[in-house]
Amino acid sequence: MDNNRVVSRASALALLRRAACMVLLSLLVLLVPPPALAADLQVRDVTLEPCPADDIAAQPELRRPAGASCYALRGTVVNEGRKAVVDTDVFALIVDSSGEPVLQNRTRVGSIGDVPPGTSSFALRLAVPSGTPEPIRFRNVKARGFSAPVRSRAGVDDELLPLEQALADQ
Repeated sequence: MDNNRVVSRASALALLRRAACMVLLSLLVLLVPPPALAADLQVRDVTLEPCPADDIAAQPELRRPAGASCYALRGTVVNEGRKAVVDTDVFALIVDSSGEPVLQNRTRVGSIGDVPPGTSSFALRLAVPSGTPEPIRFRNVKARGFSAPVRSRAGVDDELLPLEQALADQ
């Protein structure tokens, strides 16, 4: 009979362990948020032009001859969904007059943050190496964001750069 009690206790402990594991696994599934799903957005009316002369990032040739030229990539992005798309990045191939990529090994040109439902304007500053043969052009402009945040969020007191501030004031 003692053998049966030992076997019964071992079976009961095994069942208890399994039940505890199932409870912990269930709690883990409930507490961990689902992954953020990616969303592609339409991009329209894209232009690429030199930054305004009064923009502090314009870097005129006389002040910084070995530096970079500032260009502004502007356009509109369309979110046809009912919810905001967050942490949105813009991708484009920026090329010089001969069709060679200006931003080597990089198609992500910047982040435009959260995009509410509907049509929104955006502007991104690009630093193009000085001496790049003009005209500078763009191809394959796309925007992609997520259904939930994937980056740390900017604070209320964070300052916007002049180009972004001018766009926010419109």
